[in-house]
Amino acid sequence: MSHPREETSSVLKADLDHVWHPLTQHKKLADRPPKMMVRGEGATITDAKGNDYLDGMAGLWCVNVGYGRSEIAEAVYQQLLELPYYPHTQANPPASRLAERLSELTGGEPSRSYFVNSGTEANEAAFKLARQYQRQVHPTEPRHKVVSRYLSYHGTSLSTLAAGAFPERKSKFEPLPGDVVHVPPVYCYRCPFGLSYPSCDLACAKQVEYAIQAEGPETVGAVVVEPVSSAVGVLVPPPEYLSEVAAACERHGVLLIVDEVINGFGRTGAWFAHQHFGVTPDLLCIAKGLTSGYQPLGAVMATTGVFDAFLGEPGEHKEALQVNTWGGHAAACAGALANLEIMTAEELPKRAAYTGTYLLEQLRELLELPIVGDVRGLGLLLAVELVEEKEARTPLSGARVAAVVGACSEGGVIVGRSTGTGAGLGNCIVLAPPLVLSEAEADRIVEVLTNALKVMSDE
Repeated sequence: MSHPREETSSVLKADLDHVWHPLTQHKKLADRPPKMMVRGEGATITDAKGNDYLDGMAGLWCVNVGYGRSEIAEAVYQQLLELPYYPHTQANPPASRLAERLSELTGGEPSRSYFVNSGTEANEAAFKLARQYQRQVHPTEPRHKVVSRYLSYHGTSLSTLAAGAFPERKSKFEPLPGDVVHVPPVYCYRCPFGLSYPSCDLACAKQVEYAIQAEGPETVGAVVVEPVSSAVGVLVPPPEYLSEVAAACERHGVLLIVDEVINGFGRTGAWFAHQHFGVTPDLLCIAKGLTSGYQPLGAVMATTGVFDAFLGEPGEHKEALQVNTWGGHAAACAGALANLEIMTAEELPKRAAYTGTYLLEQLRELLELPIVGDVRGLGLLLAVELVEEKEARTPLSGARVAAVVGACSEGGVIVGRSTGTGAGLGNCIVLAPPLVLSEAEADRIVEVLTNALKVMSDE
């Protein structure tokens, strides 16, 4: 049911007069105002005019169980009535049960959860906890540096921007903290070394250990990676990549921080993407799918070995010297528990693996089009990389990519695109739909995207 025109007009005026939207140029927003989204059900959202859109991005990579799940709303409501909030310096039942459930989902390690509000905060806290860990375990060594990768994204705080490497996102906030060392990404389609897998001998993975050794292991505290680099255009690594990185970290006493803010909670066809690759992170950063966007919540999960380094006598100050007001928020944790119950009962990680394979197979047929250079994905995390010319792999211009996104929206399907990467990139159409996506809805995504790309190919 659409909202009355007068009400929609009033709300939109309030928005245009008082809201400051992220990543949005407001100068001409009055001429092309944002859509007023008012309702969601399953994988579909509806605007105030009654137009339906198949949400191919699950909001912002997060609505894993789909829209309209009353079970989550009821769980949050009941907890708000009983105990909405108390500082997490004390315990509350939903947070305690959630931490236990998360330990079960990781297979027992990491086993301890430190709760925060978002993915950015999870990564920020992980950097701080890693630094404190190293100072307590190696008190005579300045292990403060973080090794990250170019074209990565880890959040919007100053430290997470520094760890990431999206020039368009961070350039106006520089100088940023200078304790991050970047290495080339694992980007097989555009290999920084001009090599091909498997004859490349995993040169990208070896760069991580090279950086640790070149900086001096006694100065490096952590390595941070997304198992599948999401925002740059879904870079799926070779099967051995992450284990090579983990082994290098272990050899040098460096903590492995795995950022699964986007990857986690069934998105790639497993509960966590690192489980595909047989590694155990020292610190695991999670958010988004933890509550499917129904409540703001994130966490850093730590192994027993990391946690034990924070045990000591009163006065030693070995406890985690980190706190945030809403961490372990009782209502948010209740929502997360209900969310995970749905995912378990409906076997959504397994469903994502099946539907993702089905969707990927169809998308690969787009490789016949002259502007499609690569198609890749894992589970329901996929990308179509667009090019001006296949042989040279020249990235499709930003204006043309934006036109494809717009054409899909006009066709009733919301797709994402890689942005902010610099280096002439930002040329990928990205898909991360709710894990409840049906085969018929997958077909619709392919149909609408194919039509948009065919039109663009003919221009």
